[in-house]
Amino acid sequence: MTDRTGRTDHADHADGTARTGGTVRVLLVDDDPLVRAGLRLMLGGAPDIEIVGEASDGTRVLPLVDRHRPDVVLMDIRMPELDGLAATEALRRRPDPPEVIVLTTFNADDHVLRALRAGAAGFVLKDTPPAEIVEAVRRVAAGDPVLSPAVTRRLIAHVAGSGRDGRRARARRRLAALGEREREIAVAVGHGGSNAEIAAALHLSVPTVKAHVSRILTKLDLNNRVQIALLVHDAGLLEDDARRG
Repeated sequence: MTDRTGRTDHADHADGTARTGGTVRVLLVDDDPLVRAGLRLMLGGAPDIEIVGEASDGTRVLPLVDRHRPDVVLMDIRMPELDGLAATEALRRRPDPPEVIVLTTFNADDHVLRALRAGAAGFVLKDTPPAEIVEAVRRVAAGDPVLSPAVTRRLIAHVAGSGRDGRRARARRRLAALGEREREIAVAVGHGGSNAEIAAALHLSVPTVKAHVSRILTKLDLNNRVQIALLVHDAGLLEDDARRG
């Protein structure tokens, strides 16, 4: 489902298929040829995944995306000329961009959090078991972020400290644009709930939840559910919710 801003709510693809049909088209971006070879080997064995291109630096991402139209980009963070953060930001500013999964050797990295804020759909560690990386690609192509609420909280705590109060105030001002029901659903997204789980908890239909999520993305000028979750975390709404509970 595409909203009026041109963004696509891939969560509509509940059957797990990608935008291109049954095959998920993947672009690999990493400056280490051995890492790319390993990813190509593990992903190439999946019948529903196709490796459409490779890049050794972020400078090649936009031209390759234009040429191959991948559904998912596996993006290394640290690269010599243009890093994965800058490449992700440039990519996600484009209309109908592919989803981005950040590749990293660290699970508490401020660069990872910045990439998620820029619109990446999640991250995987480079030593993640092959089957889990394959599943992450499938999930992201289907619109499901690869990021647990616990991991989100750990990342945010890692870069907390200076500026936290300012972030909270800014996040709360942005969320003030939401209606009461939209705010309730945003908090549920922050807790990691799927559309079906949110619908059951709030006694709504799944299409109604999807419509609310799409409106939240539009109102807040966000790309995906991960960014909703990060904004809710920044605003302290999950802490408020826990105190009320």
